[in-house]
Amino acid sequence: MNERMTTDLIIQALFRATDRKLPEKGLVLHSDRGSQYYAHDYQDRLKQLGIVSSMSGKGDCWDNAPMESFRGTLENELVHHRKFKTRLQAKQEITEYIEIFYNRQRKQQKSNYLSPAEFTQRYYANLLAA
Repeated sequence: MNERMTTDLIIQALFRATDRKLPEKGLVLHSDRGSQYYAHDYQDRLKQLGIVSSMSGKGDCWDNAPMESFRGTLENELVHHRKFKTRLQAKQEITEYIEIFYNRQRKQQKSNYLSPAEFTQRYYANLLAA
């Protein structure tokens, strides 16, 4: 989170997302058509990681529906119920919501009522067992 959506910010987010576990080559990363996602530095980093860039078609909001759905959930379950005094407080509480509650505790109907962490753990356990 920052005051502005810059190329540097999304490159930092990409580093955080791939720091602990590098994605398999060919992973498709979807974004909107923001200029920061078109930036050469960002696109170069994706290529280095073997990530395929995918962007919404012009005026096609449905391409990004899963992310928009998550953002709506975040806003409905946390943001609209809080008055953050500082950007730092907002960043800390939103990070805690995502990392602690949403990823580890919140059950997802489309994932057979498992949390994202449980779903991922079972997925990899099944791969190893196969």
